[in-house]
Amino acid sequence: MKKGKEIDKQKKIAKERIAILFQKAEETFPKDAARANRYGDLARRIAMKLNLHLSKEQKHKLCKHCYSFLQQGVNATTRIRDSKIITFCKTCKKYSRIPLTKKTLKKRV
Repeated sequence: MKKGKEIDKQKKIAKERIAILFQKAEETFPKDAARANRYGDLARRIAMKLNLHLSKEQKHKLCKHCYSFLQQGVNATTRIRDSKIITFCKTCKKYSRIPLTKKTLKKRV
């Protein structure tokens, strides 16, 4: 039983750290994009180490291909086409497509 409680405590701390790292990445991106990318990479590694899932907002802020931190209008372009959200990463020149379903449309409205 003790191990389960310790793992829950570690996961709670990890979620807090991941949230802090994404917040720091947003703050530092205009000044230093490399540091923001590093914060995103650290958050991703913490999540992988403890087998945690990033939230949808956090997932969409990282490029699926090069794992760089995405800031809309600066190093990423987002468009909606054929019921998909298409995000173009300007650093690796690749697209990521997120399907829009009736559930996600209701949540966004």
